[in-house]
Amino acid sequence: MKFLNLKTIISSALVATLITGCASSNTNQTVNDNQRAIIGTTVGALAGIILGNNVGGGSKSRNKVVGAVAGAAIGGYIGYKMDQQAKEVADSLNTTVNNDPNAVLDPSQDLIVSHTDNYVKIIFRDAMMFQTNSAVPTASASAKIAKVGAVLEKYPNTLVQVVGHTDSRGSYTYNKELSEKRASNVGNTIFASGAKNQIFSRGCSFDKPVAPNSDATNMALNRRVEIFLYPNQQAVIDTCK
Repeated sequence: MKFLNLKTIISSALVATLITGCASSNTNQTVNDNQRAIIGTTVGALAGIILGNNVGGGSKSRNKVVGAVAGAAIGGYIGYKMDQQAKEVADSLNTTVNNDPNAVLDPSQDLIVSHTDNYVKIIFRDAMMFQTNSAVPTASASAKIAKVGAVLEKYPNTLVQVVGHTDSRGSYTYNKELSEKRASNVGNTIFASGAKNQIFSRGCSFDKPVAPNSDATNMALNRRVEIFLYPNQQAVIDTCK
């Protein structure tokens, strides 16, 4: 009869704890496909090191394989949770996840939920959010924003960044202030809905148009508020560039 080495048992338990811990700590948090690979590789490497150093009677190459398998399992779980969060946000807003990069140029798409390599992104068109030159969300807009907040209550570890964008009419300074106020008010609405996430707001003025500010249709496309959902601080991007 073959007995397991005590170090094997301890190491196996530790890897199991890592996997369980990640699953538990991410019950309320999701990450995207890129984070899936990063976190899976990182934790897998850690598991590989633990196993490589502690498992008796096995080659280093075999131990690395065991670590890689553990990392893949963990990364796959976290990636699934990110997909789930994007779907829940879309469902709450009665839409679907739309990763078509051209959707932002479609005037009929006044609400877009997409899942990129680094974040979940929700775009609200200005026309459905604010009165002209106003920074206060309308009642219907507030209801939609609150639905996003309700989903985020399940994911308190998700970082939230709200970003305002304008067209190029008027001065840069005026549009900067307007975009900041709009982003801040949307962030406050999310918080007021019950979400306990860290929420940051930013105004980009007309620094990042999605279309040339050449006509009324394109200007309407550029006037928008974007909500970014990140799994961690390392995933945060410069939203004004």
